[in-house]
Amino acid sequence: MLKMADTRRLICTTLGHVDHGKSSILDNIRGSAIVKSEAGAITQAIGASIIPLEVIKRICGNLLQSMKIKITIPGLLFIDTPGHAAFTNLRRRGGNLADIAILVVDINEGLKPQTIECIDILKNYKTPFVIAANKIDLISGWQIINGFLLEKIKQQPQKVQELLDKKLYELVGKLAELGFDSERFDRITDHTKQITIIPTSAKTGAGIPELLMVLVGLAQRYLEKGLKYDIKGPAKGTILEVKEEKGLGKCLDVIIYDGTLKEKDLIVIGSLDEPIVTRVKSLCEPAPLSEMRDKKSKFITVKRVSAAMGVRITAPEIDNVVAGMPLLVTAESELEKTKEEIQKEIKEVIMETDKEGIVIKADTLGSLEAMIKLLREKSITIKKASIGSITKKDLADAEANYEKDPLQAVVLGFNVEDISGICKDNVKVLTNDVIYRLIEDFEKWQQSTKNMEQETRLESLTRPCKIQILKGYVFRQSNPAICGVDVLAGKLKTGMPLMKDDGKEITEVKSIQLDKENVSEVERNKQAAISMGGVTIGRQIHEGTVLYSAVSESDFRKLKELKSYLSEEEKNILKEIAKIMRKDNPVWGV
Repeated sequence: MLKMADTRRLICTTLGHVDHGKSSILDNIRGSAIVKSEAGAITQAIGASIIPLEVIKRICGNLLQSMKIKITIPGLLFIDTPGHAAFTNLRRRGGNLADIAILVVDINEGLKPQTIECIDILKNYKTPFVIAANKIDLISGWQIINGFLLEKIKQQPQKVQELLDKKLYELVGKLAELGFDSERFDRITDHTKQITIIPTSAKTGAGIPELLMVLVGLAQRYLEKGLKYDIKGPAKGTILEVKEEKGLGKCLDVIIYDGTLKEKDLIVIGSLDEPIVTRVKSLCEPAPLSEMRDKKSKFITVKRVSAAMGVRITAPEIDNVVAGMPLLVTAESELEKTKEEIQKEIKEVIMETDKEGIVIKADTLGSLEAMIKLLREKSITIKKASIGSITKKDLADAEANYEKDPLQAVVLGFNVEDISGICKDNVKVLTNDVIYRLIEDFEKWQQSTKNMEQETRLESLTRPCKIQILKGYVFRQSNPAICGVDVLAGKLKTGMPLMKDDGKEITEVKSIQLDKENVSEVERNKQAAISMGGVTIGRQIHEGTVLYSAVSESDFRKLKELKSYLSEEEKNILKEIAKIMRKDNPVWGV
């Protein structure tokens, strides 16, 4: 049976729209601990920040006692890579690496498209999350007051309190539209059914103790079973980054989420081809309080690390490792079984599921998985999904779709480069470093391509049009007949066949003149002079006669298929034409 000492740190990540304060919230927590500069300060691990139990207690102060919360977890591991792209990079078996997420929303701006994409990703991974409604200090009239959050709010002017509530309930309303019930943290009645919102200010620190309190409280109440691990068990981890370090060569930054990793351990790392098998040469942790992005940061060599922890690994034969891949420690006797296990997991993501569909590429396994899920939600079929830059092979795979469906001759690349070095007229390549923008660009391209295709199809058909010969504007009775007309509906074009209301085609528009200039078409509510062959004004047609475009039965059927591209006015004329033609033939155009 596992002891309490075998409870690992809670793995937490922040995500949300750019500039809403993801990094600032962590900077505030980190800063408040560094300022104290005493034992138990935050350690900058590899791409992560460790918030020990002592720091949480110090930041929260009497708040934990007043809420009767006793902390039983050893601390938090904050994934420190900015942006929600990092969240999608970090996966482990059965979902995302993070146990819980903080969705950061600017309370003044509300939900943005990128925030909604983050919510979709959280929903897909079934990751619990809380909302930090950040930047309350920017609410008009907000005053900086000492004390915990609820005290700060109570001491604000009445207008400020009302404005805060208004902004909070606007956020609650938007979340309700997305299918989430949510409420301010002190008004929550059921944590299993409601999303907790904590108003915060990363700038002043307001709400940060409450945010940590809620994270710890939720973790201990609902997630503690998942935080149990066997300290002596083999390590499981996720590759966060692959980098070249001076003096060390190729290194792996890894988050260990289960078990213990030791020097000389045999490890298996997932790969696009065969799993990579190697031994740990060295393990490095950054010195306490060092900033990982600072090139002067010092590292300490260690013999072992236990979950949850970030660590830098050096090992031979790791040139082909890519970010987001799983890492497992194994024994020689279990090697083949572990290799099969790890490759099966990757094949579940990197697949060719549909016979037809688009080609997608992403920078990491987690990103690819998130991309697949979001595309599937939009019923977009995927022929091939893989990791890495866009190559000639990807373009060839996409081009194979062109004859069947040009709209599927597409390669989408998330956070990757196009290194194919060629340009194919039949293939559309779209890249972006934000998933929602990439999918948005793809949908816009598809729609504009569809519109162009339909316009081309419509151009070859006789479209519905209705005109009337103007009284007093007959310039020539025949050979050709020339007169003024009023375009009542639709668009009159040269070459358009015309018929009377008896359904018989009698002539064709030879030419059109508008304001003494020859034109090829005239729109509704405009008057122009037209010439018509094979007809005499005063015999077959007269001043005031209404004429329709003579739409053939086959064109009528095609126009019905394309009716979404016709104006309401054109649809009505088409109904009139069908009514005329069905006088003699009841099944005309059916």
